[in-house]
Amino acid sequence: MAKRKTAADELHKTIIEAILDKKGKDPISLDLRKLKDAPAEFFIIAHGDSTTQVRAIFDNVVEETTKAGFKPFRAESSKGSEWMIADYGYIFVHLFYREKRDFYALEELWSDAVETKYE
Repeated sequence: MAKRKTAADELHKTIIEAILDKKGKDPISLDLRKLKDAPAEFFIIAHGDSTTQVRAIFDNVVEETTKAGFKPFRAESSKGSEWMIADYGYIFVHLFYREKRDFYALEELWSDAVETKYE
């Protein structure tokens, strides 16, 4: 029997496509659902080579998800667009400038999560 698509599946797919559309680097999805006290079901993480690219990726994620009917509850950025977050409740999108991604190392912090890479 084929798996039924849920709203979460559609949102997840839309976010990944929006990141790839703006050439986001090394996008991954961390499935946090089996972890105790996780703040969300998924973290989606990617980076850009410049703060301009990070902003473009972020803007595209918000635009495409909103068009698909998923407006973020909250969208925030650090000074200089080095780390931007879109909070969809059960999915958090973290977009970084390369050096900030390396510094915060969310993939290592949540290393118990199931990781899926995208190209």
